[in-house]
Amino acid sequence: MKTFTLDEAQSLLPVLESLLKRAIEGKQAAERVGAGLVDLARRVQLSGGMRVDSSGVAKRRAEMEAHLKLAQDSIAEIDAIGVQVKDLESGLLDFPFRLDDQVVLLCWRMGEPVIGHWHTLDAGFRGRQPVDERFRRGPASDDSGSRPS
Repeated sequence: MKTFTLDEAQSLLPVLESLLKRAIEGKQAAERVGAGLVDLARRVQLSGGMRVDSSGVAKRRAEMEAHLKLAQDSIAEIDAIGVQVKDLESGLLDFPFRLDDQVVLLCWRMGEPVIGHWHTLDAGFRGRQPVDERFRRGPASDDSGSRPS
């Protein structure tokens, strides 16, 4: 599992926010098209059948699938970076971070200006705690005590 420093995670936020927005917009667009298809199916059923523009329906299905693919591809890009999408709706991301001898998760939600919280692997969002000085130190392997300027 890839781990990040706080600075590395923070530097990725602009790219990740763009990918999240693209995924959310794709999902929402797919849901709108899907709702229209469900409404059409309901009207057909309630009327006992009616003429349907099958090529139009096929185009709408293809449009819905294209939107879903855009969302899935965006999530896959985030995953490939090593960041975990915890909740697409709220734009909740977790970044694995090595704190002493354990891996914890830096926690960020879209709209927050910086990564300011963390939680254990088990605690989840409800267990978020403020980031403190332990997270601002260099990697654990840097025993020299010096920090880059």
